[in-house]
Amino acid sequence: MQERIITGVFLVLVVLGVGYFDNYYLMWLFLGGLYLVAIFESLKLYKLPKSMNYYTIALVLWISLLYSQNSLSPLLILGSAFLGLVAYRPELNQKLFLPFIYPTIPFLILFDLYQNFGIHLLAWLILIVALTDTMAYFVGRSIGKRKFSPTSPKKTIEGVLGGILFGTLGGYFLGNYILDFESNHILLLSFVISIFSIFGDLFESYLKRQANIKDSGTFLPGHGGILDRVDGYMLSSVVLFAILNW
Repeated sequence: MQERIITGVFLVLVVLGVGYFDNYYLMWLFLGGLYLVAIFESLKLYKLPKSMNYYTIALVLWISLLYSQNSLSPLLILGSAFLGLVAYRPELNQKLFLPFIYPTIPFLILFDLYQNFGIHLLAWLILIVALTDTMAYFVGRSIGKRKFSPTSPKKTIEGVLGGILFGTLGGYFLGNYILDFESNHILLLSFVISIFSIFGDLFESYLKRQANIKDSGTFLPGHGGILDRVDGYMLSSVVLFAILNW
């Protein structure tokens, strides 16, 4: 627990520091570093060989963000090339592309959200996911009785509902101060983000169960890997991106 607390405090300070400076290139470096570690961890989740090709492609993708107005455009080109390669060489394992779907798409979208909507939107997203995750744990520990899903046996329905309630309310109150959205839209978005943060966490638990591992990595002492800490943002960021562009 002491190790977990020390790592948690360090993470909070780093995130606050990056947010305080609010610099485009610093955010690009910060998210890019997390992304490359997440790619490494995803190879274990998908039971793929640890090849330098993954890191090379991931690095090229991330660098291309500096020259693209749409974060998903380089990935669409890569995906089209991969589909052509699979047709040309049918013996290729189609699982090879999975790391460039998850966690690549969510990380590209996180940077896109920052690029197009600013640091306040990211801060709002972080608060909702953090509140949902934290309160789901405490409410579940205190009054949770009914299991939520066999994928994550420790989650309870009561904990999930409590997490969603606190995440929605926290997002609503903060959003009304820092976002230029209508109040009812902030409430709805907070609710949707909170729900999908739960299922983002659940999806990563599913991948770990499939790979028969406890943590995605050991990068964060006491917490596991990068994906263990950002799983709540993976699906919620994608849904937020889709709704805002819709």
